[in-house]
Amino acid sequence: MEIKTYTRYIVLGLVTGLFLLSACKKNNSDILATNKPVVEAYLIPGQPLSVKVYQQKLLTDTATYGPPLTGLSISISDGSKSIKLAESASGIYTYADQSFITNGKTYTMQFNYDNVTISATTIMPGKPANFTLSDSVFHVPSSVNPLYADVVRGTIKWTNPDSLYHLLVFKNLDNDPYYISYIRSENKPSFQINTDQASYYNLLQSSFNYYGHYKVILMRVNKEYIDILTTNISRNSQTLVNEPTNVTNGLGIFTAMQTDTLSLRVTTQ
Repeated sequence: MEIKTYTRYIVLGLVTGLFLLSACKKNNSDILATNKPVVEAYLIPGQPLSVKVYQQKLLTDTATYGPPLTGLSISISDGSKSIKLAESASGIYTYADQSFITNGKTYTMQFNYDNVTISATTIMPGKPANFTLSDSVFHVPSSVNPLYADVVRGTIKWTNPDSLYHLLVFKNLDNDPYYISYIRSENKPSFQINTDQASYYNLLQSSFNYYGHYKVILMRVNKEYIDILTTNISRNSQTLVNEPTNVTNGLGIFTAMQTDTLSLRVTTQ
């Protein structure tokens, strides 16, 4: 499915953060935390349920994940029904029936590890509503005066009366996107924006680094996702601390999200 591809791109952005989370240096008072499992799960309607569980890593370990934790018995409840996940690969536990993940339900995961109960709870948010672009084509002048780089040239809107959490992902689809010369070269074709609970986002002359075709993905997410995302942005190698987590007796994230997608073409004027 198309949405599966783009969602994979989105959630991979948290892998680096979970790497830091699982590799953080512990002090003496936190020594018991060194044996906690790291959980990574993103519940999305219309996609198979998958939970990855692995061990923490040493700070010097350059692998993306620690060793997988195998042989676990993981259950997930939606409040009225409880299902058991099957280990489809080492440390990856799945459930194929996509009808289990639906709007508005509260999901609780639980398993035992090292004689301790590991658990986490998340709520499936509703699908983003009234997601619109002011225009499906975004024109960037071929020659731009930097003094006018912040001029608003388009707006993305959605309904958000309750100030829920949303992210915007701009995924460039071109194999060899054409670079917009006045933007700094270290920027990448695809990027993500935290909308700070707003209901709109203004597109500026300087918003895009490359021309081309984009998928604009609006993600409605929960606070636990935002907590990890924003904490990762503020950390560096000199200030490693334990990252936030919604996993009791563990680390990582167990969260739910919904998305909507529009198409946008960025071209010269």
